[in-house]
Amino acid sequence: MNPGDRVRVDRDDQTHEGVLLPSSTAETLVVKLDSGYNVGVDRAAADVTVLDSDVYDIEDAQTESDSSEITFDEDLPTVSLISTGGTIASTVDYRTGAVTAQFDAEDVLRAVPDLAGMANYRGRVVANILSENMTPAVWQDLAHAIHEEIEAGADGVVVMHGTDTMQFSASAMAFMLDTPVPIVFTGSQRSADRPSSDNVMNAVCAVEAATADAAEVMICMHADQSDEACALHRGTRARKNHTSRRDAFETVGAEPLGRVDYDSREVTFRREYAERGATDLDVAPDLETEVELVKFTPGCDPAVLEAYDDKAGIVLEGTGLGHVNTDWIEYVADLTDSGTEVVMTSQCLEGRVCDRVYDTGRDLLEAGASRARTPSPARRR
Repeated sequence: MNPGDRVRVDRDDQTHEGVLLPSSTAETLVVKLDSGYNVGVDRAAADVTVLDSDVYDIEDAQTESDSSEITFDEDLPTVSLISTGGTIASTVDYRTGAVTAQFDAEDVLRAVPDLAGMANYRGRVVANILSENMTPAVWQDLAHAIHEEIEAGADGVVVMHGTDTMQFSASAMAFMLDTPVPIVFTGSQRSADRPSSDNVMNAVCAVEAATADAAEVMICMHADQSDEACALHRGTRARKNHTSRRDAFETVGAEPLGRVDYDSREVTFRREYAERGATDLDVAPDLETEVELVKFTPGCDPAVLEAYDDKAGIVLEGTGLGHVNTDWIEYVADLTDSGTEVVMTSQCLEGRVCDRVYDTGRDLLEAGASRARTPSPARRR
């Protein structure tokens, strides 16, 4: 059984048929179904039957390099297309049902012919994973890859990413990179072999945004359920608010930064932005990974905090202005006494954390907790 084989996977009372894809872990089977979607299955719990071998030759499709380019037109800008996996990348060769670490500009142009003539393209792979498997280590690889592509002369970068964790990756890149050119994340809610797929429009609008003037990290996805325009959300302010709608992403607390009209290809911005070339390229890839997010809910046992006494820090998501039940405060004090940084934030999507309005906030301060601070204007935008 090898990647590229057509298989039937039986587990419990479910049966899946499709093409076996390369997996990022030895414990998981990834199968592209005939619907175009991928499914991950625990290898130990699955009974796999090979229905047809060599449906698609994965090894022959791969090259020695993780980067490629097509013939350049000096009159066009250069856009680097970086793949991390996800639905939009998984449909590069959806006719065969195969996904590989091979990802080049020719693949993208075959899948999205509308991109031809918009820019010169370079293709590069950073990861080939389902987006729920994204990790801080992959963020570091992605930051380095984006830095290298811009340093090599890319006029813009488009990151093709699964939508489920796109908001986290975009935010991470916004803090890890200072960029003189646009960095645009895009993906698709529905794969290319579905009539309602959003992959073509999102990809086209993302390339338009990557050649525009806003040198920021942005997410480019459908602005509404029609096919008229894509919204541009700042990477630090975006949130996926729907599981399946094409306009799943929203800007928290504000209107989107900009908009790309699909028919006219016009890019417009609603607010001030960092202009192309105004910032020197730099990367800060170091991360503290021993940090956990803990959500307070009424009735939750504060003893859950004891599980984090060996962590470098926790972000405690409280209610309202950033509060927890008073029974939690002594546990917070124990954490801070042991050297764990505790940062209070709010479950509310809008507004700021304020720890001096009510007694609980002041008690948390005395227990050693700090509050989540509003980022500086350069990062907040």
